[in-house]
Amino acid sequence: MECLKSLSEIDYQDFELIIIDNGSTDGSDRMPQKFNFLSGRCQLIRNKGNVGFAIANNQGLEKSKGKYLLLLNNDTKVEPEFITKLVGRIEKDGSLGVIQPKILLMDKPGYLDNAGSFFTKLGFLYHWGFLQKDGPEFGKEREIFSAKGACMIIRRSIIEKIGLFDNEFVSYFEESDFCWRVWLSGYKVLFYPKAVIYHKVGYTIKKLKVGDINYHYYKNRVCSLIKNLGNNNLIPVLVLHIIASLGIMLVYLVRQHPKNTFMVGKALFWNLQNLPKTLKKREIIQRMRIRSDKELFAILSRPVNLRKHFEDFKRVEKDIKLTKYE
Repeated sequence: MECLKSLSEIDYQDFELIIIDNGSTDGSDRMPQKFNFLSGRCQLIRNKGNVGFAIANNQGLEKSKGKYLLLLNNDTKVEPEFITKLVGRIEKDGSLGVIQPKILLMDKPGYLDNAGSFFTKLGFLYHWGFLQKDGPEFGKEREIFSAKGACMIIRRSIIEKIGLFDNEFVSYFEESDFCWRVWLSGYKVLFYPKAVIYHKVGYTIKKLKVGDINYHYYKNRVCSLIKNLGNNNLIPVLVLHIIASLGIMLVYLVRQHPKNTFMVGKALFWNLQNLPKTLKKREIIQRMRIRSDKELFAILSRPVNLRKHFEDFKRVEKDIKLTKYE
C-alpha cells in the first residue's frame, strides 16, 4: 500500500504500471482499485503461487510497451521526482543500459541499503554502502558491476538484445547475472544518487523458507560464474568460489544448521546436474561478448576482503531471521 501511495505522488506521468501478484492471500490484489491515478494505466497479473522474482519480472516485461522498464519492489516507497531523474539521466547517455538510484533503509533514516555491487575474484559480490551511513562518498554517480533489483531502470532495447532474467534462477542473483550481460554486451550500469527511494529490507524474505533462500542464492551465483566468466578466468574463479562455498557449508555444519548445510550442497549439485544446459547458455553469452574480463575487472572489481564477505554472510542470516540491523 505504501509503495502505491508514493507512486500516486510522482511527477512523471507518461507511464504504465504492471503489478505482478505472486500468489498473495492478504487482499493485495485489490489495493490498486483504491488509487484513481491507476485508472486505465494499470495491469494486474495474478500468479497462483510465488513463481519467484525472475519469472515475475519477465512476465511484466512481456506485457510492457515502454522505451524503458522500471523494476520496483512492493516493499519500497519513492520520492516524487525519482522517475523523472532516472529517465532524464539515461536519456543523456546512450551507453547506459541500467541505472540504480540511491536506496536508503526505510526503517533506519540516513542509512543505505545498497549503492550497487562490485565483483571480486572469489566470485562473491562486494556490496558497496551496505548499512553504511549516507555521506559524500555516496553523493556522486559511479559505474557499478550490478544494480539492486529492488529498483532499477533498464533500456528496453538492451533487453530485446540479451533478454531479461534467467527463469531458472527463480530468485536471488538474477539482477547481477543480468547486469553482467549488460556490461558484456557493451553497455554500462550506473549508480545515480540524485534519484532516491526507500526500502524495507527483509519484508519479502519473511515469506520464504530459509532453505529456499540459501539454495537459490548459491546455485544462481555459481551458474552465473559459469555463464559469464571469460575462458581465462572461468576455472580459477570457479574453483576458489566452490572452495569458499564448501567452507560455508562447514561453518553451517559446525554451527549445527544441517538444513543450510544440505541446501548449499544441493545448490552445488544442481549446477553439476545442469551443467550441459548452462554451457549452452554460456556459448550464447560468450558469442555476444564485446568486452573482456580484463577490461571489466579493471573498473568493476574490488579486492577480496574476507572480513567484508563474512559480514555479508551474517547479513543473509539476519535477513532470514528478520532481526533488526544494529
